Amino acid sequence: MKFSEDMGGASYRITGYGEGWVRVNQDKLTNSFLIGPQALISDWQPQSIQTLQPEHLQALFDIGAEVILIGTGENQHFPTPEIWKALVQHGVGFEVMTTAAACRTYNVLLSEARRVAAAFFLD
Repeated sequence: MKFSEDMGGASYRITGYGEGWVRVNQDKLTNSFLIGPQALISDWQPQSIQTLQPEHLQALFDIGAEVILIGTGENQHFPTPEIWKALVQHGVGFEVMTTAAACRTYNVLLSEARRVAAAFFLD
């Protein structure tokens, strides 16, 4: 019997990650990006959690997720109070974690057919 993971019809899956990169489907990304089941924005502007501004979040919100993940790189870094405020005001669940943890969590939520979106920093 052959088993395969059901990703609920998602077009964009995380298929691998390592230091300074994440593979989405067959593409190895080395810069910050946003991802959702049907959306990939590979040219997202902030390149680190320290340069993230509230206005950068709109593209993430536009994906229409019920859960937002923020992968902050090799180490966990927390965003500024302005970013926290924007996330809370948006009214969806969110988590901030290392990029590796966010990759794993994204795939788990995707396999549960959850509407998930993630912002990844790869520094």
